[in-house]
Amino acid sequence: MTFKELGLEDQILEAIGYMGFETATPVQEQAMPHIMGGRDILACAQTGTGKTAAFILPILNNLAKNPVEYIDTVVVAPTRELALQIDQEIQAFSYFVGAQSFAVYGGGGAEDFEKQKRALTKGANIIVATPGKLISHLNMGYVKFDRVNHFILDEADRMLDMGFYDDIMKIASYLPEDRQTLMFSATMPPKIRKLAKNILQPDPAEVSIAISKPAAGVLQAAYLAYDSQKAQLIRGLIQDKPNYTSILVFTSTKKKVNEIVRALSRSNYSVQAVSSDLDQKDREAAIRKFRSGETRVIVATDVLSRGIDIKGINLVINYDVPNDAEDYVHRIGRTARADSTGVAITIVNPDDMYKFSKIETLIEREIPKIPLPKEIGEGPTWSTAKTRNTRGRGGNSPRHKSRHSPRSKRGKSKGYKKNSNRRK
Repeated sequence: MTFKELGLEDQILEAIGYMGFETATPVQEQAMPHIMGGRDILACAQTGTGKTAAFILPILNNLAKNPVEYIDTVVVAPTRELALQIDQEIQAFSYFVGAQSFAVYGGGGAEDFEKQKRALTKGANIIVATPGKLISHLNMGYVKFDRVNHFILDEADRMLDMGFYDDIMKIASYLPEDRQTLMFSATMPPKIRKLAKNILQPDPAEVSIAISKPAAGVLQAAYLAYDSQKAQLIRGLIQDKPNYTSILVFTSTKKKVNEIVRALSRSNYSVQAVSSDLDQKDREAAIRKFRSGETRVIVATDVLSRGIDIKGINLVINYDVPNDAEDYVHRIGRTARADSTGVAITIVNPDDMYKFSKIETLIEREIPKIPLPKEIGEGPTWSTAKTRNTRGRGGNSPRHKSRHSPRSKRGKSKGYKKNSNRRK
């Protein structure tokens, strides 16, 4: 279906045309008629499906027909990066409409706070915000949301994972009860249903776009390695691919981000970190340098796995296996975008093998396991049992026989407890 067939105003169609879009994606085709008809909506669609346009285009279309001089729409997103990206898309789509948007997020100084205050009190039709920072302004008493017509939650499941349930409910309490509420989530666990029941009108429209498999252009592979082997392995992977100018490394914790950056910096790679520990200006600068090619390697937490569109990424490395199988799809979806090709490599320690098998089940394919380079040594043996691999202590290093080993001639040492069947 074309955007013209969806009944959008000429100003919106002109902006879409300049951006090179003609045909709606499935989530846009299914969600936009409900939104334009005024219904609340609960939509399940992963990043990269065009969901931002699905909820923004109907809002801008309404503002094109009925211009206002107050805050009409509040969009809440889990991270600063996603809030900024949504704001940038709104500005592109609204070029011929005249609607104003503003991003409200933490990490800035007093001047940034004052700019946000002015936008919240005098000057924007659409506010895109992270929960915590928006509540900081609401607590000051000067924000008036009594005329808001649309409340949008993007990446709702990630916000709940980050502990924002109470914040979302508090923000909703400042809004009119007869508003239109749109919830977009990449997954649909029971907690999302609970939130939807509390903030959506009865009988909302539901749209579900099945999680897509990784793009055909992504070459996937895995290495089985102990934690003690990972640093050497990742340095070798980057060294062996000099033509790869844009590399994204994912890890699950902020502590590991810094450890990986230090390890790669010692090899003189152009590398920067992106995590919530950085000030917003530093995070923006790091991403800008990465986009421009000034920085070759970015090491990040899952803050960059959803909603961030960085073109031309050659290689995605999962330094560890994500906790949720669907997050794997989001991570490696940063490469091979727009029908290009890319490589996604995951390093799997013994404790992560069961989680990795769940990923293979989700994407309905077995990912090839590549032998470690000889100079790194022998890695663990693949096992999908939900137990610790007996050849590694917690995935950290190969086990070596010693006089305290239960296999030694002295037998079990005092106080030794067998751990081969210990749950992860």
